[in-house]
Amino acid sequence: MQRICVIGGSRYFGKLLVERLQSAGHQVTVINRGSSRPPEGSEHIVADRDDETALLAALGSRTFDVVVDQVCYTPVQAAIAARVFAGRAHRYVMTSTIEVYDPATAALPAVSPGTPVPEKSVDPATWRVALDLPWHDEAYLGAHYAEGKRQAEAVLTRAGGFAFASVRSAHVLGGGAAEFTGRLAYYTERIRRGEEITVHEKALPSVFIHYAELADLLLWGAVDSSFTGPLNACSDGLLDVRDLAAAVADQVGREPVYRVVTEGATASPFSFDRHYAMSNTRAKSMHFAFSRTTDWLPGAVAEALTASAAHPA
Repeated sequence: MQRICVIGGSRYFGKLLVERLQSAGHQVTVINRGSSRPPEGSEHIVADRDDETALLAALGSRTFDVVVDQVCYTPVQAAIAARVFAGRAHRYVMTSTIEVYDPATAALPAVSPGTPVPEKSVDPATWRVALDLPWHDEAYLGAHYAEGKRQAEAVLTRAGGFAFASVRSAHVLGGGAAEFTGRLAYYTERIRRGEEITVHEKALPSVFIHYAELADLLLWGAVDSSFTGPLNACSDGLLDVRDLAAAVADQVGREPVYRVVTEGATASPFSFDRHYAMSNTRAKSMHFAFSRTTDWLPGAVAEALTASAAHPA
């Protein structure tokens, strides 16, 4: 049994991670602001991670084998965590994102379309950190989500108070009503109603992961592996927006209606006019076995359709 602290962990794959950690016999402490309760059986600490004094007081003398941080979005949050958990945790795993590779949000090394992006394309050990930017402003953070994640990784990489790893998640699907972003539901609803889907003329593919597979990988990364540094997490196989819509259409029984947007315009979720699909070679080299996207996508679509039938718009 290990003592695991999960920051966040009250919804979607974070909640599933807590449940699976408990099923594996680990002692789990969940920290959140109290807006929702974590799974039954876990210790619940209500604290604002942005308030360093309050977080220290709430933690008291607790120590952990591993911290899994599901909700670190800025270098300021990372700096607080680095100070609070230095000497309090042996290992720190941060959930990061494929968006760190988005070439529209930073000057990154050029990658040919179709070439999977490796972890070294964004090196947190050398990434510039700017703590004085308006990270507490929600509008600024929303517009700089990818950069916030890159800088958070950079701060925790250099912290030195624990072994640090970041899991860069692909676009997450599955879970039906639990999938709070509603991006898959967007397609099931629009195709079911015969409404148009906006796409780029030459929409490029990306990578995805099922929420349960991501929970499994985070569990593995927390307690069954000792890797450090960034790790890409994605199922095998590329998928573009038309592939996704076709998978929905197969179950809805209605063909998608597309409208091509002008260059530079915003399109539907997962229609990409730039390439940043990740490589999962590093995780595979450490013997983590990924599924194929095409194996779980039909089930994820079925879950979304069931959820929309139970809660029609």
